[in-house]
Amino acid sequence: MVHGFETRAIHAGQEPDPRTGAVIPPIYATSTYAQDGVGGLREGYEYSRSANPTRVALEECLASLEGGSRGLAFASGMAAEDTLLRTVMGPGDHLVIPDDAYGGTYRLVSRVVERWGVSWTSAPVSDVDAVRAALRPETKVVWVETPTNPLLNIADVEMLADAAHEVGALLVVDNTFATPYLQQPLFLGADVVVHSTTKYCGGHSDVVGGALVVADDELGERLAFHQNAIGGVAGPFDAWLVLRGLKTLAVRMEKHCDNAERVVTALMEHPRVADVLYPGMRTHPGHHLARQQMHRFGGMVAFRVAGGEEAAVQVCDRAQVFTLGESLGGVESLIEHPGRMTHASAAGSPLEVPEDLVRLSVGIESIDDILIDLEQALQL
Repeated sequence: MVHGFETRAIHAGQEPDPRTGAVIPPIYATSTYAQDGVGGLREGYEYSRSANPTRVALEECLASLEGGSRGLAFASGMAAEDTLLRTVMGPGDHLVIPDDAYGGTYRLVSRVVERWGVSWTSAPVSDVDAVRAALRPETKVVWVETPTNPLLNIADVEMLADAAHEVGALLVVDNTFATPYLQQPLFLGADVVVHSTTKYCGGHSDVVGGALVVADDELGERLAFHQNAIGGVAGPFDAWLVLRGLKTLAVRMEKHCDNAERVVTALMEHPRVADVLYPGMRTHPGHHLARQQMHRFGGMVAFRVAGGEEAAVQVCDRAQVFTLGESLGGVESLIEHPGRMTHASAAGSPLEVPEDLVRLSVGIESIDDILIDLEQALQL
């Protein structure tokens, strides 16, 4: 029987404990496992870097929610990205990334991956023709975010998958902003989905984690080998926290989206706001595509402040309900200045973000409190 998303989030990979009947998977805080004779493994477990029952439960749940054949959980989103690129790329290969990619992804590619002899090109992922023009015979990966971080552009996953596959490349989609509840890129033709499970999957700003979900079994085996060989795995308590977060992902995302839509309406009417970036707006260039690919439009909002960089920084500093901080996707509302914070590593590069940009992770607090806080933060 195929169950709905909410049911799978609560039950996939999480059968009651056969010995005690515990309905929540235990935290298997162990490094090693007793063997029944040399090589006699109990259910395949020998060492927790290779496999841990709590992590396996999370990996099975993530695979189910994304519609993939295999999920793999890591110590952070960057550990997941690093393991993926080490697995599928080598010297002489080429990579395409968004021209407004997350600052950490840009830093990994430009300062680490490039040193392996891998070349890369940035392109606007909302423009399929521009991405096609960036492809080369040696391109092995087309990396997209949709929505992008922080400008909230939308990529056509299906068309980009076709373009990538024409040159023998993989299409990798960072689905952190959308979550598997709002969007499932593997069903649109993507080969790999990446998550910072620190964000909406965990949902409570109390854990750091990452994940990969793949459609192809053989690629899953290769990634699992490198996951074990490189060793950046999720610990059992971290895996348990993300698994707990997934249980309420659907209801949280509905509230995030409700609040974000109200915030967007208020910002569009505010005289100190020069521009609002949100794919749920009819005027957003990716709105029609987002309606096709996404269940709703998410809890991330960006806007540009009239008055430039210092005015944007002042708005961030004056917020009270919104906490000034990096990261996103928790139950609490966060505000940040990407140019000086999450995307500072891209300063002076073609991926530099606008200096007057403010990014909001709209939480699930009372919408009246959120709107009052934004109003006072935007006062002259």
